[in-house]
Amino acid sequence: MLQLAHIRENRQEIIEALQKRGINAVEIIDQIIALDDHRKQTQSALDQSLSEAKKIASEIGSMMKAGRMEEANAAKAATGTIKKRNQELEQELKSHEAGLIELLATVPNAPHASVPAGKSSDDNETIRAWGEAENAEHATPHWDITKKYGLIDFELGVKITGAGFPVYLGKGAKLQRSLIQFFLDQGEEAGYTEVIPPHMVNAESGFGTGQLPDKDGQMYHAKEDDLYLIPTGEVPITNIYRDVIIAEDDLPIKNVGYSPCFRREAGSYGKEVRGLNRLHQFDKVEIVQLSKPEDSYAALEVMVEHVEQLLQKLELPYRVLRLCGGDMGFTAALTYDLEVYSKGQGRWLEVSSVSNFETYQANRMKLRIKSKDGKKRLAHTLNGSALALPRILAAILENNYDGEAVRIPACLVPYTKFETIE
Repeated sequence: MLQLAHIRENRQEIIEALQKRGINAVEIIDQIIALDDHRKQTQSALDQSLSEAKKIASEIGSMMKAGRMEEANAAKAATGTIKKRNQELEQELKSHEAGLIELLATVPNAPHASVPAGKSSDDNETIRAWGEAENAEHATPHWDITKKYGLIDFELGVKITGAGFPVYLGKGAKLQRSLIQFFLDQGEEAGYTEVIPPHMVNAESGFGTGQLPDKDGQMYHAKEDDLYLIPTGEVPITNIYRDVIIAEDDLPIKNVGYSPCFRREAGSYGKEVRGLNRLHQFDKVEIVQLSKPEDSYAALEVMVEHVEQLLQKLELPYRVLRLCGGDMGFTAALTYDLEVYSKGQGRWLEVSSVSNFETYQANRMKLRIKSKDGKKRLAHTLNGSALALPRILAAILENNYDGEAVRIPACLVPYTKFETIE
């Protein structure tokens, strides 16, 4: 959530930044500033009224001691009127504060200066690429490969749950588990501390990282308990630090965690959802960092480099994109997407998003840094997929299939204990 003071001090800058998302924010920003003006006026009136009430209360005792009972009774009556007025002002103040939070929650993060303007993925910038993105002689989509070798049963998943919930079998299950362990081990080697987070969160956690109210309809909601199945490990891992004050010397904090992820993906259809391309339940290893503001963009580049190294070790052709404003997530200030090339489908598949949220999440979560001089400020939060499993698995199968067998990348063989799927 954007800081109110920052909005007031940088109104035009924020309006221009949000234009990169295709948003004309003039009206909402001015509504926020006007409501904050009303809040300040109400607070000032309440403070004056409370001061007056306190002064009269102190005078009543003196009047009674002096035997000036008629004056004392009149003062008591005035105090009653003031007390009622104070209650009204307090209620008005609460209403203004709640209204401000509601309005602020509807405003996405202001894009970083380096973010290009644009409406869709067509306007994203390709930063760099690695490997050969060419169609193989045996260009077979992964859904045919998994069926041929009995690796994943999509129909069985439909029977048990519904579309988008595949069942991994045999070497398909072992390959999936091996990828998870490989990603966790690589995260640990890079200095991340592993955590196993809950797979359900409360509404406060969803609000803290910005999934609520923005993506309310895309999350699975257990209404009786008012809990949400997590759409990404980012939500529970980052919320470990909600309402926490961190000593400056303890930063950066780096966590890595595996979790299943659950997304309704309402409105998805066509080739984009076939096979492993888009699922309702999928596995992902997430990296999360908490950083000092002055260090966060250097940290972002290191996180992107970490994901690139994973893809290089997996021998998968990839490209790095800087997302335009219109394609960027609600809470992000800057996002890099990493896409692998799928030879079996002849197209690029997103496998990771790495983002800097600056203070947007920290402001919602009240996550602050305490310096040695005792001053407090908001932290910067960052996260990235390292990596999302379904499309990585699909790319490994498609890019390493020669018509007879699938070759397992060398870095995974110590985990799978097999070199090919035949």
